[in-house]
Amino acid sequence: MASINYINIARKTANLQIAELKKINKVFDKSFIKAVDTIAACKGKIIAAGIGKSGLIARKVSATLSSVGISSFYLNPGEANHGDLGQIDKRDVLLVFSYSGNTKEITNMLKYANRFNIKIIGIASKKDSMLLKASDIKLLLPEVKESDPTGMVPTSSTSITLLFGDCLAVALMNKLKFSKDRFKIFHPGGNIGQALLLAKDIMVKGNKIPTSSINKSIFEAIKIISLKKLGFVVIIKNKLVRGILTDGDARRGIKNFSKEGKIEKFMTSNPKFISENTTASKALSIMNERRISTLLVATDKELKKKGNKKLVGIINIHALLKYGIK
Repeated sequence: MASINYINIARKTANLQIAELKKINKVFDKSFIKAVDTIAACKGKIIAAGIGKSGLIARKVSATLSSVGISSFYLNPGEANHGDLGQIDKRDVLLVFSYSGNTKEITNMLKYANRFNIKIIGIASKKDSMLLKASDIKLLLPEVKESDPTGMVPTSSTSITLLFGDCLAVALMNKLKFSKDRFKIFHPGGNIGQALLLAKDIMVKGNKIPTSSINKSIFEAIKIISLKKLGFVVIIKNKLVRGILTDGDARRGIKNFSKEGKIEKFMTSNPKFISENTTASKALSIMNERRISTLLVATDKELKKKGNKKLVGIINIHALLKYGIK
């Protein structure tokens, strides 16, 4: 009995699906634009629905929409038939996935939406299907050849439906001018969110920054360090940074100077500045390289100036560890 070449089978499957996925371009017409506009203008929630494999696609699309700030959740049509239809509000939009368009479990949901004038965006491959007939916006998916040996198991059809969902989400992101800054708002945790964090997102600023006039004594500086509890104080003259004084340097210096000793004698001049738009991971790299635990933060415009600079914030190792930056 000849052995089966699974690598060739996998490649053949991939190539078939890739070829079938190119048919997706047929979907992008006036109805697609109308769907994007309708979702963007929705005052309620986007309720994604589907059964079986289409239900899994609907869940993923809903999760993607939520991740970019579009209020959305998945509703199982089977559960909806047993009391959950009350979760659908007149301001909502139903986004229903069914490749055949004739899944019986979605029937009551469609009837309910039609009865209460709730907008339906239907995604199916059969033009005369129950789903598209009931939909306000009809998105016709191309019929594709499945990639399994029987040609019956949902493979290419689920792939093209998922691709459609991603295309819809990306179109909406562009319409809503979704940016990295907005992404951080909806993804405060996780590797992606952490990678996008900038110094300005986690820096200490305003009254929380320990600062002291250059004319203060070492004893007054220590009081400020103790009060702010960050282990250092930034030395200021005429609103510009002149140096930085750590708690350790200050206490060691007390032994050698009189009570009138000025901070200037103890401080480290020309402390390291970074831009407020420096990534948090880059800030950590700079700290490790220089073997320091604190960086001063300034605007890009300020960093272009020669000499002393205005301070907008500080970032220390504790803040980076708090946000899981490694």
